[in-house]
Amino acid sequence: MASFSEPQLDKVSRSGIEIPASVDAGAVNADKIGKAGEYPFTRGIFPDGYQGRLWTIRQYSGFGTAEESNERYKFLLAQGQTGLSVALDLPTQCGYDPTHPMARPEIGKVGVSLSNLSEAEILFKDLDLSKISTSFTINGTAAIIYAMYLAVADKQGVHRSKLTGTIQNDILKEYVARGTWIFPVKPSMRLIADSILYSNDETPRFNPISIAGAHVRDAGATAAEEMAYTLANGLAYVDELNSRGGDIEKFAKRLSFFFYVHMDFFEEIAKFRAGRRIWAKLMKERYGAQDPKAQHFRFGVVCGGSSLVAPQAYNNVVRVAVETMAAVFGGAQSIFTCAMDEAFQIPTEFSAELAVRTQQIIAYESGIARSVDPLGGSYVLEQYTDKMEETILGIMHEIDAYGGVTKAIEDGWLQLRLARRGLERKVDTDSGKNVVVGQNHFRKADEEIGVGDVFKLDPTVAQRALEKFERTLNSRDQVQVDHSLAQLSKAAADDKVNVMPYLVDCCHAYATVGEMVACLKKEWGEFQEPVNL
Repeated sequence: MASFSEPQLDKVSRSGIEIPASVDAGAVNADKIGKAGEYPFTRGIFPDGYQGRLWTIRQYSGFGTAEESNERYKFLLAQGQTGLSVALDLPTQCGYDPTHPMARPEIGKVGVSLSNLSEAEILFKDLDLSKISTSFTINGTAAIIYAMYLAVADKQGVHRSKLTGTIQNDILKEYVARGTWIFPVKPSMRLIADSILYSNDETPRFNPISIAGAHVRDAGATAAEEMAYTLANGLAYVDELNSRGGDIEKFAKRLSFFFYVHMDFFEEIAKFRAGRRIWAKLMKERYGAQDPKAQHFRFGVVCGGSSLVAPQAYNNVVRVAVETMAAVFGGAQSIFTCAMDEAFQIPTEFSAELAVRTQQIIAYESGIARSVDPLGGSYVLEQYTDKMEETILGIMHEIDAYGGVTKAIEDGWLQLRLARRGLERKVDTDSGKNVVVGQNHFRKADEEIGVGDVFKLDPTVAQRALEKFERTLNSRDQVQVDHSLAQLSKAAADDKVNVMPYLVDCCHAYATVGEMVACLKKEWGEFQEPVNL
């Protein structure tokens, strides 16, 4: 492959923000900076930052069967990981049991197969749920997986009030960027509200939603668009909860957010500082939230994603380190560092351990976590934060002018906008305008892709999952299953009823994900993707 000529440094960020060669004090509004732990929380939501509590080291992991993923979790915890992040396979994400024809080719490939409570019991075997924070990247079936987690805790004798963690549960960005939606928008919003309101009472320390910009970023959005779309989705959920009679002083404390961190160091830090300030102002000024905790913008991040590439894969170690530092300077509450080989395979134990060590070196050796917002007051960063805030608010205004997030999704307007942005990013990368070292610049001829250590998925995974599934069907009490599913159908038909207790009952009866989804589909139907050209 021919190398491109040496590139020039960009003067405008991908978000369209002009980058001056130098910035002086006259460009900065000192009154907007404020103090850490004080409204509007530009510098952070805690006055003592990471000295009070370090971010949660939470590696996204899961593959094959529950037994294999349980082993990987124990390995990562032994390396110093402080929380779990469960990756689920596509059948589980899309609501199919392993026996479904659509499911069989994908069983256990991009995450763990988790079709019923018996699998969840294996997944968390010998793990004390009262002491471990668990995150689930799951959306269309999020309420079901949350119910399953509660059932596991019940089986273990762990009181629900002790459970900590997060379910992603953000269906709006699935319609726009990722595609694991199941039900139409309105019943999906109802299901999310049900899970949040139920969690506020049953698991008050658990985050029942992680409003995620990460996947729109990987689909092509700029940093400003990622934050704008995420905040707009967050407001849609707040409006839904308000319409259900929810108490904003209560439910807003458990709303959390989730983002990717890419390679433009100052842009990423500014994105988080601006987002934190915007959200606090919206909660206080638009919705009247008075408790500072209800104004807090709490977020986790992934360092990596589509910013990592297969060519010269060892370069990804450097990329992830830079992105992790940006996340720390931005004040993230939890961090997942992608492994260097994640661009082309499930991480090996070696690469997964190195990803954990990256966080630990930054946390304990670099010194950057010792002070709150240590770059605060930098002329460059403060101006960048102000410009990022203006850009984000401008994008949010466009969405409002169109008619809001729900209408934009139902019409396909937001999907089309993101698709065009994704194409733009690809064209810029292919042409070399968007510099990716080792991929489109500074690449040697006939260079091999990958690293020496290759992860190999056990080819018997699908068969073993199917065999276990059949054993569960044969051993459960079918009368109890039928009764619990009938009660779920009845609850789903009445929009004044919260379906969460019925989902938990179904899980305890060992009803499957596919069976529960089928009940809800019968009452609610399926989402039909609008097509715009």
